[in-house]
Amino acid sequence: MIGDKMDKECRNKEVFLTRSQPYGTAPYYYKHPGGPMPRINKTVVLALLIATSSIFLLFQLYYYRQYVSKNGLHALTGKGYPAGKEAQWHVVKKFLGLAHKFNLPVFLVDKAALSLLSQDAVLLKDSQLKEPHCTFLCTHRDFITFGLLGNLWKYDAGLLEAAEERGLELLEIRGKDPRLVSMDDLMGSEIPLHLLFHFNGRLVHVVVLYERSGNYLWNGPLRLKVSMDRSFAPFRKLDFGRYAGAYDRPELLLTTLDGLDVRIPKNFSRFLNEHSNSRFLECRYREAAAFYQLYPDDTSPEAMDFRMKAKSLLHLAARVLAELNVPFWLSSGTCLGWFRQCNIIPYSKDVDLGIWIKDYRHDITQAFQKAGLPLKHKFGKIEDSLELSFQGLDVKLDIFFFYEDGDIVWNGGTQAKSGKKFKYVFPRFSLCWTELLELKVRVPCETLDYVMANYGPDWNVPVKAWDWKSSPPNVQENGVWPIKEWDNVIQVF
Repeated sequence: MIGDKMDKECRNKEVFLTRSQPYGTAPYYYKHPGGPMPRINKTVVLALLIATSSIFLLFQLYYYRQYVSKNGLHALTGKGYPAGKEAQWHVVKKFLGLAHKFNLPVFLVDKAALSLLSQDAVLLKDSQLKEPHCTFLCTHRDFITFGLLGNLWKYDAGLLEAAEERGLELLEIRGKDPRLVSMDDLMGSEIPLHLLFHFNGRLVHVVVLYERSGNYLWNGPLRLKVSMDRSFAPFRKLDFGRYAGAYDRPELLLTTLDGLDVRIPKNFSRFLNEHSNSRFLECRYREAAAFYQLYPDDTSPEAMDFRMKAKSLLHLAARVLAELNVPFWLSSGTCLGWFRQCNIIPYSKDVDLGIWIKDYRHDITQAFQKAGLPLKHKFGKIEDSLELSFQGLDVKLDIFFFYEDGDIVWNGGTQAKSGKKFKYVFPRFSLCWTELLELKVRVPCETLDYVMANYGPDWNVPVKAWDWKSSPPNVQENGVWPIKEWDNVIQVF
């Protein structure tokens, strides 16, 4: 038979007929060199697949860590942009690269970021950390804030183009330069006040800080022009810009935060405290110019001499109180002079300061005497109507201590010859910074209310004949000191 012959022939030649070969057609033969194929162990195949997959996964993880260490933290979206918390890190890195290229003297002033810092954190370098991280620059907010030292910065118009090359959209806010505004030139010129860099829903806010003649840093308010996009940034949430602000120049420290070299205030706790009380009020030059149109300034040698001595006394008093860490503000006639005419009133003959009684220190008198200002008189006591007066060079320094009482505050006065007590009542107020005679000083933020209380609705009209016991509209009689206390509460030197 044909079939038997083929089977015998296949066995003799160690060949096998393929099952798919149709019967009666030309056969296809395959010769296995070692005989029949052995059965494959499924367990071995599975083990090989698991080992191969593990090696591939380890390689991917290794490559990812190498990429992250080289390019930073990137949690990429489908469009290739960073997303999530790490997106802020990416934007900050872009900005700091731009700042380095243009030599921008920037330092971190962000409230949320600085509040996360401690001295240990500042000294910790990223090289000591084994895992990629973003602790300080990636806060819960979509923006971060840097300060820029305006006096050390040379404006370069190429900054806009370079920012765009990095994908950063730049919005520049300008305003008047107060250093150039005066009663002789009310227009001034415009300078950059705020720079906002936007990228992929994240923002870097740069506040330009200019040095003023009082040796302090000043930032201007952020005011949008009508044509500007209100949706460009969360303007109402920004740390800086609602008001102008004033700061002592901080000492800066270069450190590493989240793998990036960043300058921060060395005493960042003090800077944060300054920020919470930084609001600045500019002198009202336009109103002062109008005042002098009606009442020409006294430029006599006597008036000029008084103003020079008053300036010297004010600077000396500020230094003494700063060393004692005692805050003060311009009060009475000195406050009126700043508010009304941006200067000392030449016929006032003294310098008036206010201090909260809670800030009184027992060594205040000694500190002023050590500075060369002898005590002229001391009226009242710590619990009631305390007032100190020191004698400068032909100019007297009066310090009034203020007491809080419900919704009002008050300071006292004493008539030495009769022992009569007087009380001067003011509405409550907060304190702001301003500049007077090239010195950064505080004034009541609600200055008009303060001045109106002390001088009435005609405060804008000069009055040279002023009786401190009856002229102020806010004065009240407050009894008489007991004679047995006079030696302590009425001291004249």
